[in-house]
Amino acid sequence: MHIGLIGLGKMGFNMRERMRNGGIEVTGYDRNPDVSDVASVGDLIAALPSPRIIWVMVPAGNITDAVVTELSEKLDAGDMVIDGGNSRFTEDQKHAELLAAKGIRFADCGVSGGVWGLQNGYGLMAGGAAEDIELAMPVFDALRPEGERADSFVHVGGVGAGHYAKMVHNGIEYGLMQAYAEGYELLAAKDIITDLPGTFRAWQKGTVVRSWLLDLMVKALDEDPGLASIDDYVEDSGEGRWTVEEAIANAVPAPAITAALFARFASREETSPAMKIVSALRHQFGGHATRPSS
Repeated sequence: MHIGLIGLGKMGFNMRERMRNGGIEVTGYDRNPDVSDVASVGDLIAALPSPRIIWVMVPAGNITDAVVTELSEKLDAGDMVIDGGNSRFTEDQKHAELLAAKGIRFADCGVSGGVWGLQNGYGLMAGGAAEDIELAMPVFDALRPEGERADSFVHVGGVGAGHYAKMVHNGIEYGLMQAYAEGYELLAAKDIITDLPGTFRAWQKGTVVRSWLLDLMVKALDEDPGLASIDDYVEDSGEGRWTVEEAIANAVPAPAITAALFARFASREETSPAMKIVSALRHQFGGHATRPSS
């Protein structure tokens, strides 16, 4: 099988290599000529056999919109576009309708594995028509880890379902990371704990909290035991917010994920106006002491 791949950044570059290692011929395009196989999207399309399959791996939002629009104008009926980025699931139906008007097929795929995917394989969550998913199955098989397909690949449902599942996956990821982080801070605050990194290392085998995220945390502490080189400002890329919005829309309580998202917001405040109000109110109603502003 020969497919096209648009977007050769941190994820796309490694995915191209993983697919090639799995026997898929890949022609990649990126605006960076140092990593691109061709000079333009038009050249990419011309290099592919029909029916063409093009995997899009670019940032969600306007950039994905622009790429899908360009493909809708240049591909032929029967070709297929797979959005493997972190697009919001509500965008998938719009993209599918735009392409369907030209007879072009569309699928969405949530991709998990990060920068380790080249080595370990990627967890994949696909959305779309069954016949379209089946057409692209050799690509999915090349990207996923070895072993049973059902252990790392799922056809979640129709268009948008793959990105919806990936959104929830990332929301869970927020909660897991925050739980490890709070445990770390609590252990660090207690003077009877004399081997903080060793505690997390010992949890890697046999405990109920062992996980790949825990393994990565131990690796981070090995590289920088006090995390002195890392600031405590934490970004969010959107999926956590979307998960919380969906929880509200569907009346599903999600306190752990919501708190984890809000903790990231709190990390960005050099000072907290809200907590100044709390301190002022405690002083007003109870005469509690306040600390002077530094």
